[in-house]
Amino acid sequence: MEDWKQHAHAHPSEALAKLHYFSFKKQQASGEVEFHITVRENLHAEIGALLFFAEADKETNQKTLPYRPTGWSNTLGGALAECIKNIRRFDYEG
Repeated sequence: MEDWKQHAHAHPSEALAKLHYFSFKKQQASGEVEFHITVRENLHAEIGALLFFAEADKETNQKTLPYRPTGWSNTLGGALAECIKNIRRFDYEG
């Protein structure tokens, strides 16, 4: 249903979004870690013109300062790429 935006006459406060799911395997010294990434395709932009928000299911850098990788963009691929870039920044220490 690619025309979901046309049929969903939602008010911006209702925050209607389509969810996209991805899996990313990070190789690190302690072994392979799989991250699940959810990208929200918002009907109405929450920040400027950025309609896509990606978030990983795990935090990284847990022993120092826990960080949950995210990414914003005006495209699905851009948000996903930003999130993956942020996953690569720190090791998973779970």
